[in-house]
Amino acid sequence: MTSQAPRRRRRNHSPELKRDLVERSLAPGASVAAIALEAGINANLLFTWRRARLDAARATPPSGDAVLLPVQLQAPPPPPPPHAEASAATRPSAGLIEVEFHGARVRVRGVPDEAALRSVLLALRALA
Repeated sequence: MTSQAPRRRRRNHSPELKRDLVERSLAPGASVAAIALEAGINANLLFTWRRARLDAARATPPSGDAVLLPVQLQAPPPPPPPHAEASAATRPSAGLIEVEFHGARVRVRGVPDEAALRSVLLALRALA
């Protein structure tokens, strides 16, 4: 006659225990392994319960009506006035530039165009 080993019954944990362990494991800084070890269960089982709880929470529609917040619209500020004339502080003063180089003289009155003045000076340098 052969004897069979007694069949192990599956442990049945109460919903309250599951809820308590899951809530403790979801706390910031909680160690799932430590909580499972303390409760005498496998950490993978606790992870399964956590996943089931989080999936159920995502699937549950939010309760109650959406809360609307009051919104106040304001008109945008008016654009700044166009600057037709530069102020005296920003306007360059009229002046005179005079360059004599190897018998050639160049005079520029007022505010010269920078690119044009550069071209003239480079041409004078090339003649030297």
